[in-house]
Amino acid sequence: MSKLLIVVDRLEDWAPFFPSDDVVTFSQYLAANGRDSRRTRVINLCQSARYLSQGYYCSLLAEARRHHVLPSVSTLNDLSRKGLFSLQLSELDAAAQAWLEQADGGGKRDQVKVRLFFGQAGDEALKAVARTLFERFPCPILEVTFRHRRGWQIDTMKPVSPAGLSDAEQDLFAAALDRFSSIVWRKPRSRQRYRFDLAMLVNPDEALPPSDTVALSRFVRAGRKLGIHVETITRKDYNRLPEYDGLFIRETTAIDHHTYRFARRAEAEGLVVIDDPVSILRCTNKVFLADLLNNHRVPTPKTLIFSRDQDDAIARISSEIGYPVVVKIPDGAFSRGVIKATDEASLRQALASLFRQSALVLAQEYLYTDYDWRIGVLGGRAIYACKYFMVKGHWQIYQHGGDQAVDSGDFETLPTYEVPRKVIQAALNATRLIGNGLYGVDIKQSGNRIAVIEVNDNPSIDAGVEDRFLGGELYSLIMQEFLLRMEQRRR
Repeated sequence: MSKLLIVVDRLEDWAPFFPSDDVVTFSQYLAANGRDSRRTRVINLCQSARYLSQGYYCSLLAEARRHHVLPSVSTLNDLSRKGLFSLQLSELDAAAQAWLEQADGGGKRDQVKVRLFFGQAGDEALKAVARTLFERFPCPILEVTFRHRRGWQIDTMKPVSPAGLSDAEQDLFAAALDRFSSIVWRKPRSRQRYRFDLAMLVNPDEALPPSDTVALSRFVRAGRKLGIHVETITRKDYNRLPEYDGLFIRETTAIDHHTYRFARRAEAEGLVVIDDPVSILRCTNKVFLADLLNNHRVPTPKTLIFSRDQDDAIARISSEIGYPVVVKIPDGAFSRGVIKATDEASLRQALASLFRQSALVLAQEYLYTDYDWRIGVLGGRAIYACKYFMVKGHWQIYQHGGDQAVDSGDFETLPTYEVPRKVIQAALNATRLIGNGLYGVDIKQSGNRIAVIEVNDNPSIDAGVEDRFLGGELYSLIMQEFLLRMEQRRR
């Protein structure tokens, strides 16, 4: 269970807000020995953050105690160096330009001051600016002065304490703090029930998420039974990661994506992470994966890799693989960026289309099967098995329509002991090369031939599908793995 401390100069500075035992004065924080073994997040709300002030020493002391503090000493130093943030506002957000033009009273003022609260702004037009500045200079309350010099730009930025806020600003601050860290509003009695905090990263707007809402609620319930408080977070909660003991990514991952940044930040903060950044790196790029599996003699369909500069791609595919052939971009997901070519003309068209998206393209032997095996592997052992059947009249398990509709084939969930031994072994051999996390291995079985198609670092776990045989036990197995790793990390 992580611990939150809010440090103020005087307890009176917190008077307008809900009382909390988490609020301490700088003197109290200074006197504490800092030997608590729990992960501790410190929100520094001292009135002055100038060099050698109480606010500066608060952040410095927190870092010496290995507490995760906001703002950090690095942020305070950056805010004292004007050259680092004198950016043209147009580089941050065009919508804010119009807001400032209106806020200055038709050119009557050459500067406008606004206060931002944990990356939140009171006006919707400043939303993007607030978020960008919070990502660059994480600070609980940041006062930003915009000045007009041939256009609006940031002139000064400084941390502000809650002591000088207006009534309206107090409401904004309280709401932003509540969104940023719900820990402070949780009753002490309920907090003591949980030994660990686990963040579960989701995207409510994702069309094909790895887990549906019912499955997510089952993860929460399974964690609760084991003493883990599981809280769903989104990409806007990036700076809250140090509050938690672990991160469980339940959003489709990619390298050039916030999911990868979340995984790297969480790992750097010492959290238990699934999917860990190495697994994301190895699984999301099919070029790397194909080369890795081939070099370690894991059975796969015959695969060739081409760059757009190679003139012999058509000839080599025709002679070495034949038709039909599957061509795909390295980082597609849910059957996107995958085309089946049945002759030279369709292959030429497919390559032209895919090379517009990627510098490299894979050509892979087409193995016809009625279904693909999906073996779920966690910590080096198989925990579930599914047959994903092809969409009727189509050659893939997903079929994407022109109106963004997605059709999927049927499925069958089996106990792992009913799966052919060669299929399970191929899945374990493949994941052993990736890491020790949670994976979904897609395998084709054609007679006695077994071929690993790909390894997914973020496998689907939906209610009524992957959990159809194990039920709630599947969610418990995954939460138990988090519990074991978090206990090991704490020792």
